[in-house]
Amino acid sequence: MKSFFKRLSLTGFAVALSTTGFAADLPTPVIEHIPEVPAVGGWYLRGDIGYKIYQAPDIKYGTIDFFDEEMDGTFMIGAGVGYKWNNHFRTDLTIDYEFPTEVSAKADCSGVCGSPGYSVEKADIDVWTFMINGYVDIATWNRFTPYVGAGIGASYVSTSDINFRNPDGSTGTYESDGKWNFAWALMAGASYDITPNLALDGGYRYLNIGDAQSKTFSTAGQTSRIEYEDLSAHEFRLGARYTFNTTHAPAPIIYDKGPISSNF
Repeated sequence: MKSFFKRLSLTGFAVALSTTGFAADLPTPVIEHIPEVPAVGGWYLRGDIGYKIYQAPDIKYGTIDFFDEEMDGTFMIGAGVGYKWNNHFRTDLTIDYEFPTEVSAKADCSGVCGSPGYSVEKADIDVWTFMINGYVDIATWNRFTPYVGAGIGASYVSTSDINFRNPDGSTGTYESDGKWNFAWALMAGASYDITPNLALDGGYRYLNIGDAQSKTFSTAGQTSRIEYEDLSAHEFRLGARYTFNTTHAPAPIIYDKGPISSNF
């Protein structure tokens, strides 16, 4: 019996040595970690809010040039859909609505309206803007991506509540109107990637939306419109972009360096 157990022990020891030698000849497995590559293209939706600071427009009625023109600032909201073509270029279609803002000026009425010889003319203006935009994303540092861009499109500019007040206390109103214009814009800003899908976007836009007008009427010996020319604004915008495609890190790839050899 002792001889049997002795032989069994020697056999097990021999098998263990053989297995160890075989394992030593196995190649070391290589685990290749493929880094996550950000998505370089895809559709996105965007939404924006902002505040517009208008430059003073040129206002006239026929041969009468108004003076001391002023236009209040106002808020805007916008939405759009776009496509990111690669790491550095994207385009989108946007629609913005600007809440009504007041424009005011003075018109010479000396000799007919009392001292100091000018009327105060006011109107409200609101704007819809439809734009095709292109952007160059310069580079990304710590999730920040600065960009520049430009856009062209159309604006629909409406007037309302057009009125005047003379120094003698008399008042009146004029009919409102709306018109389509060519619009263009220049942009600069930066986005911050909250997640691979969601980015905050803060930027500046210079926007020119064309002209506004009243309906035609007759006064002061002529028939014309009140024209509000060269409406342009500095916009400060904050928005968000949601991109639909994402890239996940692939599973590690495990492969051998060469064929397996045996010591048996």
